[in-house]
Amino acid sequence: QEVVELFKIMHTLIDQGKSIIFITHKLKEVVECSDRITVIRGGKVIKTTTPKQASMNQLATMMVGREVNLKVHKNKAKPGTVVLDVRNLRVLSSSGQIAVDDISFEVRSGEILGIAGVQGNGQTELVKSLTGLMPVLEGEIYIDGQNVTRFSPRKITEIGTAHIPEDRQKDGLVLASPITENLVLSTYYQKPFAKGMVLQDQMILDNSVELVKKFDVRTPTATNLVSTLSGGNQQKVIVAREFSRPIKLLIASQPTRGLDVGSIEYIHSRVIEKRDDGCAVLLVSTELDEVMQLSDRIAVMYRGKILDILDSESISKELLGLLMAGVIPSEKQRKQARTKKQEIVVT
Repeated sequence: QEVVELFKIMHTLIDQGKSIIFITHKLKEVVECSDRITVIRGGKVIKTTTPKQASMNQLATMMVGREVNLKVHKNKAKPGTVVLDVRNLRVLSSSGQIAVDDISFEVRSGEILGIAGVQGNGQTELVKSLTGLMPVLEGEIYIDGQNVTRFSPRKITEIGTAHIPEDRQKDGLVLASPITENLVLSTYYQKPFAKGMVLQDQMILDNSVELVKKFDVRTPTATNLVSTLSGGNQQKVIVAREFSRPIKLLIASQPTRGLDVGSIEYIHSRVIEKRDDGCAVLLVSTELDEVMQLSDRIAVMYRGKILDILDSESISKELLGLLMAGVIPSEKQRKQARTKKQEIVVT
């Protein structure tokens, strides 16, 4: 709703004779509000076109330099046993206000539960409490049947949890350190990267070279500072580190924020791959398209509460938008959403 209002304001300014330069990674937005589109890649102008002359797929290809698949392809989920079990969780924000207000949900192996909501409705505090970065006020958290409510971040990591943080530079990486060290932040004290108190530099380097190649991290060498990488490649370093060890649970918060379409496609495919390998995935995102395409079920957060948990196949963007705004849809609206979704699938 806020995006729609922004576009209305922009068109009002255009009607008044103003000029607007609109810079974004989001193809739908640039197609919707632009008269002319200039694609820049690697600091150079690739082409100037118009929304009528170029499709979103063509624009994506220009942006990345190769063909990009904008749609997420995934098989139907095969949920197994409960991996993450959250019971009556309450968490305070850093300012001492209730941020997560008595919520309960489960995530099973082989499924993706998406958490949708406007930024600032408790998602950040939820993820931090699940990963041990923020204390729990009330309630319990179970991972694979084990009560981890008071566990430290390291203990939660060691029992098989991977975390893609909301802020990759603040919580996911040590920018002043090389890629090699960032790739072992979760395991540097374990074999084969350490013998007692002594780090095994060659093993750490060999591991980094392998992961840089496997996860397509674009860098001259694995010893470069991680701060020299683009946002997309920094995100790939985090994904490489978290996915290269055995995990039961993946908690991904805003995994594609600020990334180009090529990096988004890559991250999405890796998340689906983990789900298909039997991992339980909790996806938190403010991007409606991302939540709807990746998730098997969607929980909507509003003011710290979960308003509803719905099957992704029976929810429309409009219905999701209403819930995100705190509006409980009527049964008639829900039925219309299911009908509309079925029509789109048939088409």
